[in-house]
Amino acid sequence: MSTFSRKTPDQQRSWSRAAARYDEVFLDPYGPKVRNPQWEALDAVADAGSKTVADLGCGTGPLINTLLGRFGRVVALDFAPGMLAKARERVAPEDRPRVTFLQRSMEDIDDLAGTLDVAIANNSLVMPDVRRIHRVLTSIRAALRPGGVFLGIAPSMDAIQYHTMLLYEQALDQGLEPADAERFAALHGEHRYYDFAFGRFRFQGLRQKFWQPFEFEHRFKKAGFRSVALDRVLYPWDENFAGALELAGEAPSWDWSFRAEV
Repeated sequence: MSTFSRKTPDQQRSWSRAAARYDEVFLDPYGPKVRNPQWEALDAVADAGSKTVADLGCGTGPLINTLLGRFGRVVALDFAPGMLAKARERVAPEDRPRVTFLQRSMEDIDDLAGTLDVAIANNSLVMPDVRRIHRVLTSIRAALRPGGVFLGIAPSMDAIQYHTMLLYEQALDQGLEPADAERFAALHGEHRYYDFAFGRFRFQGLRQKFWQPFEFEHRFKKAGFRSVALDRVLYPWDENFAGALELAGEAPSWDWSFRAEV
């Protein structure tokens, strides 16, 4: 068991409990109405059938079968046993020899050094301690072969601020005074769960880091990546968002999609 697991069993339990209702609690970047640039990035990997990909922080495994359809081998890693159990259930018996399941934290991958062609971390670079994020990024950088690529999605703090702006203006348009409109936006934007200054989110025992766009270049370059490029995962206004019906004509909300090279 890793040092992280020993020190934070509460997060293991919280994420394992979340496994049963994962699709209800978290935004789904793989939904049919979501614009997800990661699909194009995966399609661009040459000769993927001869390569190894790692789904780091695989959660309940929604991406595993897609990766099995493209790559020769898949490493599926998660520190929460409940998440990993759900991920295992998704894999057909005939495909299981091509999947390696690892229950451990994302920085505990020294044994994978130089073995990965592609690494993926979708909504798993969310450790509230940025020192851990640095260790994870450094470990992933070491695990990738020369020419390897790191793809991922990270929750966007600026999208929460964008939603807040729209809620605030919605309230003003309805005739509320500015102070009341601020309270309306803070309530329906669920500001009680967020620390905007440091990009943190806390909900029902789960603790997460949300990202600002300027952080990617800083943190990835610091960890040794040669470059990082950003795009947006665009979500439709639906029941996941307060005021969605009124916001249907506005530009959509987003998470950040990244592509880093070694």
